[in-house]
Amino acid sequence: MIKQVSAVGALLLSLAASTSHAEEYLTGIEWQEPPIITPGEKPSDAPSDAVVLFDGKDLSAWNGAETWKVEDGAMVVGKNMIESKETFGDCQLHIEWSAPTPPVGESQGRGNSGVFFGPYELQVLDSYGNKTYFDGQAASIYKQRPPMANAMRPPGEWNVYDVVWTAPRFKEDGALESPAFITVIHNGVVVQNHFELLGNTPFSDPPSYNKHDLKQPIRLQDHGNPVRFRNIWVRETKPAVGKRTREPFRRDGDKETPITAAK
Repeated sequence: MIKQVSAVGALLLSLAASTSHAEEYLTGIEWQEPPIITPGEKPSDAPSDAVVLFDGKDLSAWNGAETWKVEDGAMVVGKNMIESKETFGDCQLHIEWSAPTPPVGESQGRGNSGVFFGPYELQVLDSYGNKTYFDGQAASIYKQRPPMANAMRPPGEWNVYDVVWTAPRFKEDGALESPAFITVIHNGVVVQNHFELLGNTPFSDPPSYNKHDLKQPIRLQDHGNPVRFRNIWVRETKPAVGKRTREPFRRDGDKETPITAAK
């Protein structure tokens, strides 16, 4: 028994020694520490770095909202499109919306609104048992891409969009430098996965990119239906920051070996 224990101990020491001297890959990049953010108590709550555009109280964060109203902690669509006073580039958006009940109309005439990042629309529509063209149903990028699934809740219940938006960039001469991308999670279901937009989203014209500022307002559309919105917040997103200090290499104890590119 003593010999068996000694053998196991020797094996563990051998493994520990080999692990401590295992060859390690290093990138050669020095990364800045990511910022510390306090998340909300629930996933739907705004984190500490978010800009709250609507918390159920008033419409002070919006321009053009004179005909919109607040009822029971929700904002109800009025007679015109509204836009946030603050503008955003790359960002994460959380927004909740509910189609009117009882439902009235059909196709594009039922529970229609839209969430716009500048001139680019993420469709809002009552698509619960309501047929329409697929690139115009709820969670579509209007006239460009249908959602990968229909995750609608019934009219009167609350739908949730969680959106990751990458804004387009333009060169000085107005030419497109990089397109817009969007990821959309609808009620917990991924429905748009880093989709590359073809341009803006008009009803009657093909999509196109036209130079504009990087930061744009969030817009909510009036389409003649009393759609309700609540719990709207946005947080700007920034890429991790790092500086290359040397080329990638492997380290084995005190020995460092540069990694040469494959030919």
